[in-house]
Amino acid sequence: MLRRVHGALLTLALTCTLAQAQAQVPAPAASAAAAPASRATSPAPRTGDYIVAIVNQELVTASEVQSRMVRIRDDAARNRGTLPPDDELRRQLIELMIDERAQLTYARESGQRVDDVELDRAVGNVALQNQVTMEQLRERLRREGIDYTRFRNNLRDQILTERVREREVQGRIRVTELEIDAFLDQRRAAGSNAAEYNIAQILVTVPDGASLTEAAQRRARIEAAAARVKAGESFEAVAREVSEDPNRAAGGTLGMRSAQRLPDVFVETVRNLKPGEVAPEVLRTGAGFHLLKLVDKSEAGAFTIQQTRARHILLRPSAQLSQEAAVRRLATMKQQIERGARSFEQLARENSEDGSAAQGGDLGWASPGMFVPEFEEAMNSLSLNGLSDPVVSRFGVHLIQVVERRQATLDPKQQREQARNVLREQKYDEAYQEWLRELRARAYVEMREAPQ
Repeated sequence: MLRRVHGALLTLALTCTLAQAQAQVPAPAASAAAAPASRATSPAPRTGDYIVAIVNQELVTASEVQSRMVRIRDDAARNRGTLPPDDELRRQLIELMIDERAQLTYARESGQRVDDVELDRAVGNVALQNQVTMEQLRERLRREGIDYTRFRNNLRDQILTERVREREVQGRIRVTELEIDAFLDQRRAAGSNAAEYNIAQILVTVPDGASLTEAAQRRARIEAAAARVKAGESFEAVAREVSEDPNRAAGGTLGMRSAQRLPDVFVETVRNLKPGEVAPEVLRTGAGFHLLKLVDKSEAGAFTIQQTRARHILLRPSAQLSQEAAVRRLATMKQQIERGARSFEQLARENSEDGSAAQGGDLGWASPGMFVPEFEEAMNSLSLNGLSDPVVSRFGVHLIQVVERRQATLDPKQQREQARNVLREQKYDEAYQEWLRELRARAYVEMREAPQ
């Protein structure tokens, strides 16, 4: 049901729909064959605005980039996150928006459709989330200068893009029976004391194709961070200041994960550390330079797992419900539940945008690895009947409650299914990036300079 979120900027930009207002601009004649047609639904850039990039026939405008930068800065300030300098943030954000436009074009040309019944349901959920009737929603859109037909088209594009992206990425992941056999053999070899680790990291990335000089500069940066930690500074504080990891706001902590859900080099680096110890050497991977700390470690049987029965209320950010508004609404629901004014089940049935709504948000019994890490980590940190704060994932914002927990020994069929899930999760990011690279390679992209 839930999949991994891709990248810190994407997480921070969840408040923006993929189907922003764009204008229809014909590609230059010399490149027309490389620019497949797409449906344009929005007016040209405002006076004083300018085009930053053309992707197929979709625009990225300076006003959109600036608006997203403001949102990202606000989110980072609230979460005490560290952002790159403005020039670098803008460059990364433009790249992200180009990727979004390429996905949108592909989704529109995929042949898939979002029928009117499904779209009407999604529009109704927007009205419900904003606690207004459909007539009040139309009036609100009119006051804000948003054409109702365009609003529906943009929402249709967002649903279509998410659906096509999930289909394409999942379709690229292949897990063979031999891979499952090898995975299970490794688990059996680990015996009954397979470890789980909670690791924190400070990451300094190294871009693809970086020069030796740039790589050396980045190594010096991580070595300086390591020296500060060795001198007595808090690892978490240094991570918040220096790290380029999406988890830096949490001090670089990745949360408790089985060894199979961590890179092998991470496990080998921390295997002999005691909780609280920092690795003596900086680690180099394809992503960059890492300084690792073992926060905690636990032992569990190779085929005995803790299963959790949880329920949730899901609100999906949209053009009419920002991520901030969704967080506030769920925080209010949490207070109502804690006061006993409303029950979790009743609020889930009335508000949740998930298939579990009819069951009061009940997700059933779940094994480790079934949910995206940010959801699972929040769920695992809760006591029985505890309520989470609003949790953001790529699917929206969740309010989570743990109902029951149990230890379960997996039968052979369940062991293979768990192995398949873990292996698919390990391959998801690579498959997504491969698909995105192919989309970009096929897309017509024209960068524009700011007017002088």
